[in-house]
Amino acid sequence: MTDVTGAPADVLHTLFRTDQGGHEQVVLCQDRASGLKAVIAIHSTALGPALGGTRFYPYASEEEAVADALNLSRGMSYKNAMAGLDHGGGKAVIIGDPQQIKTEQLLLAYGRFVASLGGRYVTACDVGTYVQDMDVVARECPWTTGRSPEKGGAGDSSVLTAYGVFQGMRASAQHLWGDPTLRGRKIGIAGVGKVGHHLVEHLLEDGAEVVITDVREESVRRVLDKHPGGRVTAVADTDALIRTASLDIYAPCALGGALNDESVPVLTARIVCGAANNQLAHPGVEKDLADRGILYAPDYVVNAGGVIQVADELHGFDFDRCRAKAAKIFDTTLAIFARAKTDGIPPAAAADRIAEQRMAEARTAR
Repeated sequence: MTDVTGAPADVLHTLFRTDQGGHEQVVLCQDRASGLKAVIAIHSTALGPALGGTRFYPYASEEEAVADALNLSRGMSYKNAMAGLDHGGGKAVIIGDPQQIKTEQLLLAYGRFVASLGGRYVTACDVGTYVQDMDVVARECPWTTGRSPEKGGAGDSSVLTAYGVFQGMRASAQHLWGDPTLRGRKIGIAGVGKVGHHLVEHLLEDGAEVVITDVREESVRRVLDKHPGGRVTAVADTDALIRTASLDIYAPCALGGALNDESVPVLTARIVCGAANNQLAHPGVEKDLADRGILYAPDYVVNAGGVIQVADELHGFDFDRCRAKAAKIFDTTLAIFARAKTDGIPPAAAADRIAEQRMAEARTAR
């Protein structure tokens, strides 16, 4: 079922493109009183209720917003399957600049739309939304995670997201260099906001050298001020980062599409492992990476720490239990590399096969 009443022709075209992954339901939401315009996409409920965050972003068009929701929700199906969660994939996007239009009234209206789905979609934080926002949404919707501890939630999920990416890096190092330690490795992080600045802490603790960049100067300054002494340095932009000499690992931790026809040919790192969703700009990039001998740790596998945390919140949050689950990302990443070698395919394709197998088995069982 897809709810598209009154949708413009270009949005309808996007919704019904056959290459968008066979979504179960797409809801276009509008509340004139608050100015809310949002898209909720449910890709799959084969493993259980769809789970995924709410992105608040100033999209150039409704079509662009729908396309992002579809891509992100599909990615959540695969992420939740690989994380071993009993959840399908969903995602929501709110259209607009959160700095300009985010209000309590708008978030409450959004919560009512999510609640109207009766639990088929469970929401959480994403780019442009925070714990305090989920506290507001939860006033209208019981299917809300990522809330503050004061409101019965688990708090900031970026902590375990960063920890999971760190485990993915360790597994990548083990696979490529035979040792999981990152001591002495030079690691470049593009984006040191929500997740990236936590990742810096893990890497420094493990003895790595870190190079950072971010479109927000204040984010870079925060990290540099906290870590004086030269173990963290900054470059002007992502292009400078990926060309950095002697870079061992590149960690895209901002928005998607970081690995594309322009960046892959000039990338100096031997490993790509980061927190951003949808890092591969289009099909075929994973092969380009493999052809260049660059090991790619699939994004939706290594950045699953956050969704592991918010899923646990539904059952009474326990941080130590979640951290233990997130630590298993190390083993999952190694298993993907082994499957890729056995099947003679890139790691991204191997991860897809494993996730699709789990979803297919669940559909058969049901």
